[in-house]
Amino acid sequence: MSFVGSLLSRSVGGAMFRSLRHRNYRLFFAGQLFSLTGTWIQMVAQSWLVYDLTHSAIWLGIVGFLGSIPTLFFAMPGGAVADRFEKKKVLVVTQSVAAIQALGLAALIGMDLVTPLMVGLFALLLGIVNAFDAPSRLSFVGEMVGKEDLANGVALNSALFNSARMIGPAIGGVLIAAYGVGWCFFLNGISFLAVIAGLIRMDIPEQMPKSASHHSMTAAIREALSYIRHHATFAAIMVLVATVTVFGWSYSVLLPIIADKILKSGAIGLGNLLTATGFGALCGALTVAAKGSQIHPRRVIYGGLSIFVVSVFAFTFTATPLMAMLCLVGVGFGLVSFFSTANATLQRNAPDHLRGRIMGLYTLVFTGFFPFGSLAIGFLADHIGAQQAIMLGASVCAIAGLLVYSAMKKNRLAAAVKISQKGIV
Repeated sequence: MSFVGSLLSRSVGGAMFRSLRHRNYRLFFAGQLFSLTGTWIQMVAQSWLVYDLTHSAIWLGIVGFLGSIPTLFFAMPGGAVADRFEKKKVLVVTQSVAAIQALGLAALIGMDLVTPLMVGLFALLLGIVNAFDAPSRLSFVGEMVGKEDLANGVALNSALFNSARMIGPAIGGVLIAAYGVGWCFFLNGISFLAVIAGLIRMDIPEQMPKSASHHSMTAAIREALSYIRHHATFAAIMVLVATVTVFGWSYSVLLPIIADKILKSGAIGLGNLLTATGFGALCGALTVAAKGSQIHPRRVIYGGLSIFVVSVFAFTFTATPLMAMLCLVGVGFGLVSFFSTANATLQRNAPDHLRGRIMGLYTLVFTGFFPFGSLAIGFLADHIGAQQAIMLGASVCAIAGLLVYSAMKKNRLAAAVKISQKGIV
């Protein structure tokens, strides 16, 4: 992997892959390549297993809820843990528990002992693990690549995630058809060994947190929330991320309806729409990785949001599968450009001793709020139609973007006036 990282960093696309110059990040990237693919294989297998056991949409919803709800309660404590302990050690623990979870389910399936309730409980366990894992994993990028390559590292992580999202489900489908769901869970469990081995081999200097170590968990969380409240840039980004998560990203919940009722393309059409979104997201991540450092983050954040809103509006007016796919390429591109740059901006400007907790709040807003957006857009779609509900959500995102941009522009002008007045005095 060292040779590959060196080759990529010197190639024409060297700027795109410059984080791979760092040995620690190469180890992390290689491990995630296997682990994320395994994660998506398991996600497909889990849905199929629940459906095969119950043939019930309600059980699918229950298991999905159990897997996502822990983020609401544990993401901020997870951020406090990331600031209190060495992130590498935290990740070794979380990845090990996640591996045990997958292998445990594989064993239950192999012994023909698995039940829907067991799957739900294992999903709940994994949700708790992920809530503690995400803040450490997100904030760990800066320790591996430094602030200079932070935006590139975050974007490459996003590219890796979206690549796995495109590949993993396809592999999972083949494995289920050929060998059954048990092997999917087993392979995912084994895939975590790549991450754990990479983490163990890393050489990360120990960094003693400035304050989190002697704070209570509640006090540590309050400290982070207070910091964000009193820093306009952090507050603005969190507001935008929350708005896009709840009102914008939730469009994806209605894609089955659009594919079936509007585009008349059925399950194959739905798969094509998801693939188009994933392709756009991958392109967005690679573009930010290559060019993000050359453009002011503010422009990428608002530019990504604008591309997303325009593409969603165009999507609601399309009546052909091909045009819908083209629009969703833009949707995926805009979403990932926005989210990855927002993530990197928060981390780059966060104090070292607060970075884990700020990523905890980001995880809470980015992941924990999504189910509420799903419920809201589903309710709206039943009353005003799927296309209209998606359009309304995009409109809210556009209004929020304009309001936040206007408020931040006033803050910058006020700060400039204050500085000039000090100079005059």
